[in-house]
Amino acid sequence: MRWAQLTLVENDPVHYDVQFWLDYFREIKADAACLSAGGCVAFYPTRIPLHYKSPFLGDRDAFGELYEGCRRLDMNVIARTDPHAVHDDVYKAHPDWIMVTEDGQPRRHWADPELWVTCALGPYNFEFMTEVTREIVTMYPVDGVFSNRWTGHGTCYCEHCRRNFKDAAGYDLPRGGDRRSAAYKAYLRWSEDRLFELWDVWDEAVRRVVPHARFIPNSGGAHGTLDMVRIGQKSEILFADRQARRGVMPAWANGRNGKEFRATLGHKPVGGIFSMGVEERYRWKDSVQNAAEIQLFVADGVANGLRPWFTKFCGMIYDPRWLEPVADLYRRYATWEPYLRNKATRARVAMVYSQQTWHYYGAERATQKVEDHTLGMYHALVEARIPFEMVHDGLLDEAHLAALKTLILPNIAALSENQCEQLRAFVRRGGGLVATHETSLYDEWGEPREDFGLGDVFGARYAGGSEGPMQNSYLAIRRDPLTRVFHPLVEGLEEAGRIINGVHRVKVEPTDASRYAPLTLIESYPDLPMEMVWPRVPDSDVPQVFAHQHGEGRVVYFPWDVDRTFWEVLSVDHGRLLANAVRWATNEEPPVTVVGPGVFDVTVWEQESSMTVHLVNLTNPMMLKGPVRELIPVGEQMVRLLLPAGREITGVRLLSAGITPDIRYEPGALTIRVPSVLDHEVVAVDFRV
Repeated sequence: MRWAQLTLVENDPVHYDVQFWLDYFREIKADAACLSAGGCVAFYPTRIPLHYKSPFLGDRDAFGELYEGCRRLDMNVIARTDPHAVHDDVYKAHPDWIMVTEDGQPRRHWADPELWVTCALGPYNFEFMTEVTREIVTMYPVDGVFSNRWTGHGTCYCEHCRRNFKDAAGYDLPRGGDRRSAAYKAYLRWSEDRLFELWDVWDEAVRRVVPHARFIPNSGGAHGTLDMVRIGQKSEILFADRQARRGVMPAWANGRNGKEFRATLGHKPVGGIFSMGVEERYRWKDSVQNAAEIQLFVADGVANGLRPWFTKFCGMIYDPRWLEPVADLYRRYATWEPYLRNKATRARVAMVYSQQTWHYYGAERATQKVEDHTLGMYHALVEARIPFEMVHDGLLDEAHLAALKTLILPNIAALSENQCEQLRAFVRRGGGLVATHETSLYDEWGEPREDFGLGDVFGARYAGGSEGPMQNSYLAIRRDPLTRVFHPLVEGLEEAGRIINGVHRVKVEPTDASRYAPLTLIESYPDLPMEMVWPRVPDSDVPQVFAHQHGEGRVVYFPWDVDRTFWEVLSVDHGRLLANAVRWATNEEPPVTVVGPGVFDVTVWEQESSMTVHLVNLTNPMMLKGPVRELIPVGEQMVRLLLPAGREITGVRLLSAGITPDIRYEPGALTIRVPSVLDHEVVAVDFRV
């Protein structure tokens, strides 16, 4: 439940204090550790030729000392290996083990030119590192082997990769960066299969010696090249290695990690790795973040199901300011542990993510074409305090969607015919669907369709082409011409008359022209000179949202980039539209409603004999760009929680405040007053067993 990682550096054996670290692990109530063992540098007395042993090790066994100390503390221990770099002796003995660039040159390490970068798919990993792995688990019966940077660093053109790919796929390795070529697509499949094969080889080496132990790869996430569905099927435990915020990154980023991994792992344990250091591109690995930044990052991960895992680079402590904040967090979560062993989420809404859309539709522009839509939709849901999960587009079958009421497709452009049919069936069963922009306009390989794969569900057909970037375009807000009532989609915008449009739109036509469109297009008109800024066509009949009943379900489709534009400009109106769309499509009372000032990430969980609502206070001037300077308390929140049928409540507590709150009972629901939240409050409802 609470992980500690110590990544040793080469000279640590003569400098660091082993007992200090063991005492710290005990103090913070860490119950598992990941410790540097071998690969690039061996920190134990290896007997394998060419396995580089730290020259500072002498007669010591740095890994063994830590391993034995952690075992005395009754901690689980996994060994860390890193196979991505080697020294000159390996290059001289086995030049074929080294990665080769497209121009035929063996690759020197980008950060340490004394080292060479290894080929991930050849005999270095399959043979040499398998022997290293076997030696480690034989000498130390660890609970697992965690391997860092094991998947390689781009396409390798070594003799093994050229020959193996040609034999397997019939192509030469792709060159020139053409992501749409048949050779490139074949390479992605082959390299992925090769890495999963390597996973099996290492896992077998571990299990043969320690049957309960596992190989645990450092892999995963929406943008990864390895299929998250296969990762979820193979893994019994995994770790999300997103160590801190960098650049413009919202405070809910760590919670998103939990959602992405859980989408394919279900409720298998997932650790959330966080660094005490500043994670900007300049790689200050021995730096220390502000305590408030660490606290908020970890809190959002825990609220979204991650188990905290701190990682410390180097056994020496140059700046001790992180020690007590991390200790405080770990002691807090140790106290809360019974309420963090989640069995199920109560969220009824989920946002789909698609690796095939990222790689084949987005390609080199995936950040703009895919990620920005996801970020905008995610932020709108957080602001609306809607508890939600994430779903991988490879798991859209009925079994995986059974607990959900609404799916959100933020420009999930690349979908197969089978995936479209799965989504169609979801709506037929009564599910809600909210989709944006070019969703389903491309097949699973990113090739354009003549029409939307989900056009019948959207109530729209592709009219050919798109428009954008649009300057000075607007949306007219319309009443239903028959009832003279505004659609719930535009609730809160009734007096606006019109709102700003997005930046890019797909040209579409309604399949049923008689349907009422709550939003219609006001075409772009000149924005200069100021005397010429007037709409040439004040309104049109071109619908810019399709909201209707489809079978038993409700569907909302925006043919424009409402989510991406929201992320860029954070228009309040666009955020309200997205929240209204999700609530209308869901068409049921949410599992939890939180009313009060501020911005909160809200999650709701069930444990064996309790329910919890997590309130993570993101209200901060540094919410979208860290680091947080200070935690700012926010006042009263009223939490209305729907209760599971047949459960008898035995108590309600606010875990952070440590109090019994004011409560109002009603049939099937509970309203709890939370006086204030600093960073992370948990409403814990206990049930009779």
